[in-house]
Amino acid sequence: QVQLVESGGGLVQAGGSLRLSCAASGRTVSSYAMGWFRQAPGKEREFVAAITWTGGNTYYSDSVKGRFTISRDDAKNTAYLQMNSLKPEDTAVYYCNLYPPTRISHWGQGTQVTVSS
Repeated sequence: QVQLVESGGGLVQAGGSLRLSCAASGRTVSSYAMGWFRQAPGKEREFVAAITWTGGNTYYSDSVKGRFTISRDDAKNTAYLQMNSLKPEDTAVYYCNLYPPTRISHWGQGTQVTVSS
């Protein structure tokens, strides 16, 4: 089983930046693709970004492409999401998971990102 703990969220003004971290434990995630997801109030959880297990390919939703960057450090069993040029519509709870999520991974508590206008 894989446990995931997200951190790095906070309150930031529009145009600002945040870097989220996702620490995995329970087993190594180096052989898995990793993804970031988010859920805004009253909305379904949505895909944000993913990175292959080699780190050689990344994928982004259209809404964050060009502003967010996903990366991973397998030595630390950790994935990251660098978020630049933040917009109020990026406000949400951000989660990480294997990509796609599987039965061996458990959703964490997420980390709140709030962008003020």
